[in-house]
Amino acid sequence: VQLQASGGGLVQAGGSLRLSCAASVGHFSLWSMGWFRQSPGKEREFVSRISKVQGLTLYADSVKGRFTISRDYSNNMLYLQMNDLKPEDTAVYYCVADRGSFPATTPTAWNYWGQGTQVTVSS
Repeated sequence: VQLQASGGGLVQAGGSLRLSCAASVGHFSLWSMGWFRQSPGKEREFVSRISKVQGLTLYADSVKGRFTISRDYSNNMLYLQMNDLKPEDTAVYYCVADRGSFPATTPTAWNYWGQGTQVTVSS
């Protein structure tokens, strides 16, 4: 399993970014996918997840209404559209995958992690 995240960068508050994750996982529809993030000095925190086939989504309260998770089954891609970014969104964002149906929102519930992409939001 390989997860390659990209799309991070530096953006001003109120701006937008779209993160992408290329997933080499065989049958993509057999995997739940998600995003976590980690800021310096803080623990990794759940951002969002999307289910295997139905595409059911879940968001952390801190990003609800601003971020949108989606997946492209034809190209084995996961996305995170981030709008109205805030300085507190600054973090390394990780793409995650798991064979479970609805993995919990804790980091230990997810077995596979990508290398992370840095998102920096300036005020």
